[in-house]
Amino acid sequence: MNKIYTARREDKQEILNLYRTMLYGPADWNEYYPNEETIEFDLSRNALFVMKNDEGHIIAAISIDEDEDVDKLDCWDKELTPSGEVSRLCVRKDMQNRGIAKEMMRYVFDIFKKEGKKSVHILVKTGHKAALSSYGDLGFKAVGECNMFGKDFICMEIKL
Repeated sequence: MNKIYTARREDKQEILNLYRTMLYGPADWNEYYPNEETIEFDLSRNALFVMKNDEGHIIAAISIDEDEDVDKLDCWDKELTPSGEVSRLCVRKDMQNRGIAKEMMRYVFDIFKKEGKKSVHILVKTGHKAALSSYGDLGFKAVGECNMFGKDFICMEIKL
């Protein structure tokens, strides 16, 4: 039975290895992002969660992000604040299409609900059809578009 945990420092290399398997894919990650500093930032805030299989190997990761520039985008519903932000959702390639991404999102939704958040938002790289479909299935709505970090994104939001 797969279980979700708050990531620990000793998970760092395995998380980095997982991220690196997704380089230059539809999310457009590269050798510079996400990196060790990204993982350290998430670990320092207890904001990185991993799913491990029965053998104790990480098969998925997700982060609760904090980015003021993303929060300031004018597409988010002002009635749904305070809100949380999710980023860097990653599922090992051989484990994709099994509902793991949705399970990871629901886990983080529960955290946000306990914190009193009214909604969750995420930036999805324009053209990342699998992510757009998966988030849409969860109930996320496309509420706008933006260009950040030199890339085009669809802004998606869900009411909790």
